[in-house]
Amino acid sequence: MTKVQNLTINGSGNYSGGQYDKISIRGDATLVSDVECSAFHIYGTSEALENVKTRSVKVFGEAEVKGNMEAEEMLIMGTMAVGGRAALKKMKILGTLEVGDSLTGDEANIKGTIAVGGDVEYETFESSGGFEIKGLLNADKINISLRFGESFAEEIGGGLITVKKKSNTFLPFGKEKGKLTAKVIEGDIIYLENTKAEIVRGKKVKIGEGCQIGTVEYTTELTCSEKSTIKTKTKR
Repeated sequence: MTKVQNLTINGSGNYSGGQYDKISIRGDATLVSDVECSAFHIYGTSEALENVKTRSVKVFGEAEVKGNMEAEEMLIMGTMAVGGRAALKKMKILGTLEVGDSLTGDEANIKGTIAVGGDVEYETFESSGGFEIKGLLNADKINISLRFGESFAEEIGGGLITVKKKSNTFLPFGKEKGKLTAKVIEGDIIYLENTKAEIVRGKKVKIGEGCQIGTVEYTTELTCSEKSTIKTKTKR
């Protein structure tokens, strides 16, 4: 069996794709064709013109994949952009991730920011950063801590959905509060704070402080804080 080579790039230039063991980029590199490797580590600047499939991704610099991306594990400290679909089983985002199409996987942990042009589907989705999802955010368990700025999803669906405001220790007196906006939020058990939604639909729904909700449809239980508003309540 032929031993697969490593690719280490310290300078700049164009490089062919293909199969590698580990790819390490510390310079400025363009990968001109499909890449398949066990590790894809970017400390400098990288551009892949086609697709990338790997087991481990670590981005400390800037990386762009024009096509689709597939990875078992991903850690982003810098910035990464994927033009097509991204299938990232276990991802931790401390920097920035942009995905042009859909984003799927098992575990998502977002402390930085993500922007996704399509749907996002995970088993567990945890965010204490920010997100902009132009499609549906769907997960069995969704836990969102609103620290700062505005997060947005067209629709949110799941089993257990928890959205809580969280004081930001970096800002004086916690002046800036995080907010979540979605057209539709649908789940089994839902708890919301600092959320604006047109429709909230669930079995057990609790509306905490700072919410503006158009319609709540519930089957078993609904409670609402005096510091929130619901225009219409419907028990199904």
